[in-house]
Amino acid sequence: MERTQDKARHRRRRLGLTVGVPMALVAAVGLSYGTVFGVFGEDAQPKASAATTAAWADDVADGFASVNALGQNGTYGGRDGDTVTVKTLADLEKYATASEPYVIVVAATINMDPVGKEIKVASDKTIVGSGTSGHIVGGGFFLGQGVHNVIIRNLTIRDSYQGIWNDKEHDFDAIQMDGAHHVWIDHNDLRHMADGLIDVRKDSTDVTVSWNKLSNNNKTFGIGWTENVVTDITIHHNWFRETEQRNPSTDNAAHAHLYNNYLQDDPGTDITSSYGNYSRGNTKMVLENSYFQGFNNPVIKDSTATLVQRGNVFSGTSGRNESGGTAFDPKTYYSYTLDSAADVPSKVKSGAGPRSTIGTATATATTTAAAATTLTVAQDGSGQYKTVQAAVDAVPANNTSRVVISIKPGTYRETVKIPSTKPHVTLQGTGGSRKDTVIVYNNSAGTTKPGGGTYGTPGSATVAVEADDFQARNLTVSNDFDEKANQNAAGHQAVALRTGADKVFLDSVIITGDQDTLELETAASDKLGRVYVRNSYVVGNVDFIFGRASAVIDRSVITLKKRWDGTSAGYVTAPSTPADRKGFLITNSTVNGDVSAGSFYLGRNWHAGGDASLDPQTTVRNSTLSNAVKSTPWSDMGGFSWKDDRFAEYKNTGPGAGAASSDRPQLTDAQAADQEIADWLGNWTPTAS
Repeated sequence: MERTQDKARHRRRRLGLTVGVPMALVAAVGLSYGTVFGVFGEDAQPKASAATTAAWADDVADGFASVNALGQNGTYGGRDGDTVTVKTLADLEKYATASEPYVIVVAATINMDPVGKEIKVASDKTIVGSGTSGHIVGGGFFLGQGVHNVIIRNLTIRDSYQGIWNDKEHDFDAIQMDGAHHVWIDHNDLRHMADGLIDVRKDSTDVTVSWNKLSNNNKTFGIGWTENVVTDITIHHNWFRETEQRNPSTDNAAHAHLYNNYLQDDPGTDITSSYGNYSRGNTKMVLENSYFQGFNNPVIKDSTATLVQRGNVFSGTSGRNESGGTAFDPKTYYSYTLDSAADVPSKVKSGAGPRSTIGTATATATTTAAAATTLTVAQDGSGQYKTVQAAVDAVPANNTSRVVISIKPGTYRETVKIPSTKPHVTLQGTGGSRKDTVIVYNNSAGTTKPGGGTYGTPGSATVAVEADDFQARNLTVSNDFDEKANQNAAGHQAVALRTGADKVFLDSVIITGDQDTLELETAASDKLGRVYVRNSYVVGNVDFIFGRASAVIDRSVITLKKRWDGTSAGYVTAPSTPADRKGFLITNSTVNGDVSAGSFYLGRNWHAGGDASLDPQTTVRNSTLSNAVKSTPWSDMGGFSWKDDRFAEYKNTGPGAGAASSDRPQLTDAQAADQEIADWLGNWTPTAS
């Protein structure tokens, strides 16, 4: 960033922040991360699937299955591994129980032998039906203690029923988990089993159950079988129809979030509901915008449980309909959007269950995107191109569909520019780790260009993105300019990645440098530039996340780095936000590093060119801050007071968090509700492609 010496000052109406707001006791992502690559280090994040893999193989869970916990960063199933298609029980069991990750496509009706068999699924698996042809008959799946990162999707699992309605003898479930975590059950048809359709048992947690049809069953969906209160579960957009009990029954769940479900009990049918949603034991339940039609005792709770209801519709119901106590705010843990309860029956009936095609996790996805063109890069000549830039150059100008540049492991010492005439480009590392594929160069702002002059800060970027709808995943972008060896250089700013475009999605990447690592701009001052960074690392020391774009850094680690001389001092962000735009949002993330305590600011206000009309913004919320963060975390810059701009925190935790004061503004709950990911991204939903 070019530093202005302009000392002009300005005063403007302050953002209406409150002081004295208590800090949350527990943050949504209260994990302990390592100082450099932490718990989702070099091998814990998924590499993207090959281009031949169907779009659903790259889908990731929402709800509690998306959170960082227990050493697992969200739920993405087997997308690290190969895709296999199975049509026999032997093959299904072979791949589901393997230690390696797999995407397992079930393309036939598979009969369990013996009846009631439950395949013991291992971690890191996606089991998905091919269209509507994937049926599991007479048995199901079991996820045991410690099994994690499993997706079961787009299947019909049915007919283990043994002729006894209240069967105490045959524990033949569709999906049972005992002590599993990070599980996503989505778009399935589950019916007519001897016991439960879904049993989430014995401290299983970080589970999302979405867009399923559950029908023709007695003990439908049980959660609990433990005295421990640890289970976190999200249940949304499911269709319960002709089910008697456990719809669901939720016992001793720490956080149960149920929303936009449709519970239907038609008169004159063989099955009559005994109750609907049940909050048992010490459960904390939030129940929102669901639709109950004809159910007996639609919502019940134990005296020891809490249950908060909002926006539900009850049509033709009778009996108990209860609520009470205070539960929790789901948005502390993840973002979500509620459908109107009145729209739930039609949306869920048309969207739940297996789909002939599955795109992203929305119910209305009935077609998949056109297949991407893939260009391969390999230094050893085994690909189509030896450099990344050569592959970019081969992308047709004004292309209208996705081009994936698949980069084999290696260190590519080059600069790369994606011009504005080449949208829809993905740079995708194919190694087992983000550290396997590295694009690196060492220009700085003061480096002399071959034709004379210097590069300046923007020109120093190793990778420069000027094209809309750009994506990068599973790789590292670095600027390794050596400040110590170049003390006489005119400028030490050295950008690793610069974006000047809209709809930029950086997923599972490492962006590393020293000063001005990540420059987030727009194509022009009057243009919108949205950037979403997820599951990634950003490493640097001075103003290393800066610019005028509207950018979200979500579920990531911001790693603080010492200066060239071994000292600890720096600034995480330097936004230069226009007054009518959103600036930087850091959420559900961790700020740490091997630096001295109290040595880093969270940000300072950059009025680029001394422009007093700018209104720089950084919000840091629901994140874990190490003791490296100063107790007064914001700083002035260029003669402008940060207090006249937009800097705030909300419910951060860790030794670097602090109580509200005039030097440490905190958002109120109402203000925080307007500063969430969706407020930054608007009508854009980043989707891996």
